[in-house]
Amino acid sequence: MYERKKILVVSSGDLRLDANQVGWKFQEKMEQQLETTLHEFGYQVLRAHSYNSTKQHGFIDSQKMGMEVFKTLDSTLPIIVAESVWQYSHHVLPGLMTHKGPILTLANWEGMSSGLVGMLNLNGSLTKAEVSYSTLWSKDFQDDFFKEKLAQWLNTGEIQHDDSHVQYYDAIEISDSIRISSDNFTQEFLKSKAIMGVFDEGCMGMFNAIVPDKLLNKLGIFKERLSQSALYAEMLSVGQSEAQSVLSWLLEKGMKFNWGSNPTIELTKEQTLEQCSMYIAALRISSQYGCDTIGIQYQQGLKDLVTASDLAEGLLNNMDRPPVFDTAGKELYPKSLLPHFNEVDECAGIDALITTKLWLTLGLNPETTLHDIRWGEEYLINGKPEFVWVFLISGAAPPAHFIGGYTGASSERQPPMYFKKGGGSLKGISKPGHIVWSRIYIENDQLSCDLGIGEVVALPEEETQRRWDNTTSSWPIMHAVLPGISKNQMMGRHKANHIQVVYADSLESANSAAKLKATVFNSLGIKTFICGDFK
Repeated sequence: MYERKKILVVSSGDLRLDANQVGWKFQEKMEQQLETTLHEFGYQVLRAHSYNSTKQHGFIDSQKMGMEVFKTLDSTLPIIVAESVWQYSHHVLPGLMTHKGPILTLANWEGMSSGLVGMLNLNGSLTKAEVSYSTLWSKDFQDDFFKEKLAQWLNTGEIQHDDSHVQYYDAIEISDSIRISSDNFTQEFLKSKAIMGVFDEGCMGMFNAIVPDKLLNKLGIFKERLSQSALYAEMLSVGQSEAQSVLSWLLEKGMKFNWGSNPTIELTKEQTLEQCSMYIAALRISSQYGCDTIGIQYQQGLKDLVTASDLAEGLLNNMDRPPVFDTAGKELYPKSLLPHFNEVDECAGIDALITTKLWLTLGLNPETTLHDIRWGEEYLINGKPEFVWVFLISGAAPPAHFIGGYTGASSERQPPMYFKKGGGSLKGISKPGHIVWSRIYIENDQLSCDLGIGEVVALPEEETQRRWDNTTSSWPIMHAVLPGISKNQMMGRHKANHIQVVYADSLESANSAAKLKATVFNSLGIKTFICGDFK
């Protein structure tokens, strides 16, 4: 008998007990499959932390626990961070930052449990923290791609993914007219400056979503640090008739609310009215401080007091939205949207602000949102197999993105395990059309961006529902095809759980607008990369 080589496995989880308990069954299955494959390669798995029978899960569920776990580990051994759920990156970042052995982040390829989203967030956080790592994913950890890449990591300590779809900004041809337009926009943007309202930082352990002021200020953007307690206090001052006027406006537009009578598990009208109060309060505070964009953390702290922020977020991101007035009767942000970045993802906030202003100068619809890169599968589009991504997010998606606009929008109760106080989503199916996608991230202490074009496709109703049933059916969905980028290329490259999307009028306008956006980002000092097909 030979002695098997040892490999460490840890798993970062949620901070919320209910979420960890629900996710544990996915984690158990994943780790059993992974251990089988590692055994085939001659490795013995050393799980660094045990199942907690009291909590009924085996995740690292706090930063303190993570520090205690890593104290006991041999820091020279290779380590796998295995993720089948959404995870809080700061639970394991302190330990990974001082780990000397090779690091592999790993996720199971399925949409129900959000492991892919959690892993992508950890990847972006490790990149920002300047920690070297490799990354990998699989449905059952037996496919050829996974085994080939795993062998590469076990033998060399790193994995090389195909990035032939990526080119640096300088490699693309930019017309003189685009350069002139970019110079004009950039000069005006830097001259005017902008205020980013941040209702508490660090949502759900997203270290990658916090942009240091020194990087933000170089763009002419400055944080106004706001408290969610102030938002709650402002909500209490909103009159019931004011909240009702917002709701009446939405109902007249044809939006549907799936109300029930049990607030514990169903959306109620009272919850929706409270969300309308939050929408009014957010605009009033934003106006008071002169904010050009805002982000509400919500999921920690505010969730214990009030209903979900998602309905308010989506309305803020829409040009056509219920009017809101200050106490003196003056309309706030008239005939305008107020870009909201979900979960206080400041990288997305930079993108949303600049994109909104830029698209307005182009005469394009400026509504933009982030989505989670949740999952995806191949589907026949016009008789050709295409990889169709499921982009999905709880909040911030504007009705202008949906088939039918408000008439295609509905509000369903957020999952009780996350949102005990209830509140509804702003749900819809994104309309077919051409988009520009992007993601700003921090690498080597510098803002960088990956950017490309894509197409939102229409899928049959039953396929859309199947995808919803395999993810989160109460959230808005986008069926996205990214030309020139394979599934594995996207996963191997992307450094965030979120992706920013905005519509263009045609393929031609998407290419032109994407080039202008890339030129603006580059001019502002954001290191920009072009990904996929780009005419």
